[in-house]
Amino acid sequence: MNFSASKTVIVIAGPTAVGKTTLCVQLAKKLQTVVISADSRQLYREMSIGTAKPSPADLDNVPHYFIDSHSVAAPISAGQYEREALALLNTLFTTYDTVILTGGTGLYINAVLKGLDDMPEGDMALRQALQQQFELEGITPLQNRLLQLDPAYAALADLNNTQRVMRALEVSITTGKPYSSFRHRTAIERPFSTKLIALQRPREELYARIDQRVETMLARGLVDEVQSLAHYRHTSALQTVGYKEVFPYLDGDYDYETMVEVLKRNSRRYAKRQLTWFRHQNQFEWINPDDEAGILASISQSVSNRS
Repeated sequence: MNFSASKTVIVIAGPTAVGKTTLCVQLAKKLQTVVISADSRQLYREMSIGTAKPSPADLDNVPHYFIDSHSVAAPISAGQYEREALALLNTLFTTYDTVILTGGTGLYINAVLKGLDDMPEGDMALRQALQQQFELEGITPLQNRLLQLDPAYAALADLNNTQRVMRALEVSITTGKPYSSFRHRTAIERPFSTKLIALQRPREELYARIDQRVETMLARGLVDEVQSLAHYRHTSALQTVGYKEVFPYLDGDYDYETMVEVLKRNSRRYAKRQLTWFRHQNQFEWINPDDEAGILASISQSVSNRS
């Protein structure tokens, strides 16, 4: 990449169901640009209903990248996403001065903007032992152990993401140091500027939107989608909110009403963790997504100040 600060990545971040997709389509049309998804699940073409992808109309109106770009059969890492996203930006910036990067996966956003931390090599035997413990006892013992070994990371992490919990445990146990101690690298300087906006709504409004989204997903066939992905149920992509709650229902562990309740509860908890993570970044301007004019004015001022 050889671009200057005149090229800008506009980050539109925020919790699930806050309204990122609708806003980004509107912004992209007015700014005459494109959207890159920073969502660790929307890039899998087999996962559509449970990931709340942009609608076909949205995709027709504005070009989106990292939507349906990969298969869950060949999952990608945050490092691979970083490499592919930077290569894409290298191409897009030959045409556009600004590009929108949006999503709720903070790790993917940071990978593009700052680069990833250098982590120790994994221990395959320990990884297999943790996987076996998960299969026999569930996620709770692993969560509790991580809380003991690295409370700082546990306070910010998605503790329902099995793969991330196991990876943090693997590093903590292998090195004898908290996983979080390896996550403070100096950010890599990127050859573009950034404008960071995080979206927020009043809690009651956000939670109502989340509950309605769950109902909409179920009406669209979420249970059938999850059932079709049963072969991949132990992959990290499927051990996430919106999918992992449905498998116990399909297994007969609880009834439909309980599944709906758990889906809504876990989705609300996930949104709370996302908000906590983005607020700890201390770099975002927080705006209500309904204030499109205010967001456009903030972007315009930021970009003009760098010109």
